[in-house]
Amino acid sequence: MATHATLHPTRRRITLDEHLPVDHRLSKVYRVGAGLTGLVLLAFGILGLIDQVGFFDTRGDTVAGLNTNGALSVLSICVGLLLFVGMVIGGNFASTLNMIVGVAFILSGFANLALLDTDLNFLAFRIQNVLFSFVVGVLLMMFGMYGRVGSALPHDNPYWKARHPGQAEREERAVTQTQLGTRTGTRGEDTKT
Repeated sequence: MATHATLHPTRRRITLDEHLPVDHRLSKVYRVGAGLTGLVLLAFGILGLIDQVGFFDTRGDTVAGLNTNGALSVLSICVGLLLFVGMVIGGNFASTLNMIVGVAFILSGFANLALLDTDLNFLAFRIQNVLFSFVVGVLLMMFGMYGRVGSALPHDNPYWKARHPGQAEREERAVTQTQLGTRTGTRGEDTKT
């Protein structure tokens, strides 16, 4: 019986909390996504509470085209405030928060889809709420993953650099040598004249 070892080059694992410069342009995308979604959820929750629907009323009431009750309104306000916190902090925290809350919205959509027209539907979901959960979940995930995943990330992207450290180092070295060559070439022309 022949055995052989396969050598695998060591690869650096990328984690979702890699360092992103505080002033990086991607941080604005994460903040805007968290802020806008938080604002919509906060407004929906406040309008639902103003309507004074029962806290666990399974029939609910319609607010802004969506069904709601007191529990869903309070939950919407809490999630909206959480997204506002993410907007204020920004950076990787906002990105990761957007992704996590987005997945939670999608899972909530599936769970509440299964509970439609049952006595366990204590958030008073209707099909429009399920669709809203799916749309908000996908949007939050898009805002959270923007610039972090994809096959065509630009080479100056910090996440691309973390995934391709060898190539990033070679490219930086080449740019540095080009800049040094340009400077010395300009000086050489000055000395000739």
